[in-house]
Amino acid sequence: MTDAPTVRFLDRTTPPHISTLIFLAALQALAQNIFLPSLPSMTEWFDTQYRVMQLSVALYLAMNAILQVIIGPVSDRYGRRPVMLISIVLFMAATLGCIYAPNVESFLAFRMLQAVMVTGLVLSRAVVRDMVPQAQAASMIGYVTMGMAVAPMVAPAIGGALDGAFGWQASFWLLFLLGALVMWIAHRDMGETALSRSASFAAQFREYPELLTARRFWGYSLAAAFASGAFFAYLGGAPFVGSEVFGLTPTMLGVLFGAPAVGYIGGNFASGRYSVRFGINTMVLVGALLSAGGIAVSLLIFLAGHGTALSFFGFMTFVGLGNGMVLPNATSGLLSVRPHLAGTASGLGGAIMIGGGAALSALAGALLTPGTGATPLLVMMLVTGVLGVASILYTIYRDRQVNAP
Repeated sequence: MTDAPTVRFLDRTTPPHISTLIFLAALQALAQNIFLPSLPSMTEWFDTQYRVMQLSVALYLAMNAILQVIIGPVSDRYGRRPVMLISIVLFMAATLGCIYAPNVESFLAFRMLQAVMVTGLVLSRAVVRDMVPQAQAASMIGYVTMGMAVAPMVAPAIGGALDGAFGWQASFWLLFLLGALVMWIAHRDMGETALSRSASFAAQFREYPELLTARRFWGYSLAAAFASGAFFAYLGGAPFVGSEVFGLTPTMLGVLFGAPAVGYIGGNFASGRYSVRFGINTMVLVGALLSAGGIAVSLLIFLAGHGTALSFFGFMTFVGLGNGMVLPNATSGLLSVRPHLAGTASGLGGAIMIGGGAALSALAGALLTPGTGATPLLVMMLVTGVLGVASILYTIYRDRQVNAP
């Protein structure tokens, strides 16, 4: 296949429109953090401790990683469309469960079930790879992730405003209504794209070694994991650096904290614009170098004694820029190593990224203590960035071996 198939919006006899894929991925991103400003009021509502309420984030991410491994094979076996529609229904039911949960234990259980919406992210990538070749897939995934990047940028502000006006449940009612809207759009628009399916799960599991022993799959997966890992480490350590090292107010910290998101949108735009022209390997390498380079410059400024809040957060824009170039292209690469296992590869690759990133986020929080400054965080991010560069360089080397005449 060299050209994208004909697509008609709200016509399920054709593959889904890219806007539908953006909505599916964005709903998952919105569900991940729209309620965060409500955690204090939810702690009071459920008469519990804040650290218990924070499990709504950790458990969601853990279930997110587990489901990504499961969803891919299920969609390879039964198709993208039915798996997606069932997942949205489960998400809506879980959201109602969160709203009417009688205690914190019930809420956390329903919150874990909400993670089923990660299907939107996994299958939006797999659907793209079903539709178009590798380079075009990277371009389309770039536009999908650029579109979904807007959701986590605005979600906390929306959630905070809804909490102030109507209480913490309002954020979950919004998620329920958006789930219903996305369900209608997906039902009308999402034609099936997984036309070749395994005969059984047993047959599919027998194909796992084919994917897991593919060195290029691991190369692309690790390049993506290290790129996203640097960002997750930033998420875990930047609030401490901003408040404890630089003494920023919550308002100013919130403004500067979004610097990587600005770069991420730019990187995704570059992926959408240039991946077909320059190829995915070049885009991943350039993105990894930009991310590592920005961190290195920021670290040198701190070691020279001239670090400021503006230099720290400003150079984090390069981390976002690099992620925006690395993630869609590396994802396209790992999906293309074994195209008949695109759903499985999407889920496993996503689990590697989320799992590794969550671990680095926790490590960043553990390394930073009063008096350490920003240096431990920057060193860890730089090591992660360099490992990302090494991963894609090995993948390029392996790719040339595989494709050598």
